[in-house]
Amino acid sequence: MKQQYDVIGFDADDTLWESEDGFRANELKFVELVAPFAPPGIDVAAALTATERKNLGSFGYGVKSFAISMVEAAITISQGTVTTDVIAQLVEMARAQLEEPVRLLPHVPEVLEKVGAEYKLVLITKGDLVHQTHKITTSGLSHHFDHLEIVLEKDVDTYAGLLQRFGVEPGRFLMVGNSVRSDILPVMSLGAHAVHVPYHLLWELEHVDHDELFTELESLGDLPGLLGID
Repeated sequence: MKQQYDVIGFDADDTLWESEDGFRANELKFVELVAPFAPPGIDVAAALTATERKNLGSFGYGVKSFAISMVEAAITISQGTVTTDVIAQLVEMARAQLEEPVRLLPHVPEVLEKVGAEYKLVLITKGDLVHQTHKITTSGLSHHFDHLEIVLEKDVDTYAGLLQRFGVEPGRFLMVGNSVRSDILPVMSLGAHAVHVPYHLLWELEHVDHDELFTELESLGDLPGLLGID
């Protein structure tokens, strides 16, 4: 059977392994810790998200950026009254999140094994270099990929540069991921292909309004069938 693509790219966080779960749990803890110091009428969770959005350009993505945003938001929300004990707890929450073991999502190893037997695979993830490298190394999945790419942002320019580096034409590239904003729309803008595999949690800053049509799978386990792989 003639291959449909020359290269298939996979997102990592919330596509191959859990990620947003840890952020969501710490957001809830943040609200619990900081709310007692907030003036009446302040939406503590929304204030944290606004701080994260503001800091993306300076600190990028990942747990370390999230930690800085939590500390900054706590000080701002409380107008400086938050205690050092709470700040210490926020820092420790982030440290614990960085040290969490990788939890693979269902079907991941067997899907990569099957698809990798037929196609060249690349991993494209964004975030903190140290943490993402640690997750890739400890996931036990790195041997499935010809390239491992950790990028600052997943936008059209980034994907264009990666496809050039891979030596693949856009029409012969497929991206698989959970984020429409980061994994689907930029790739399709280049004339490449994309498959959306939603995760049950999505970071608010990854939400995007769109009217594009693309393939969506209920589970990564459905990918081999979509590609005609037994």
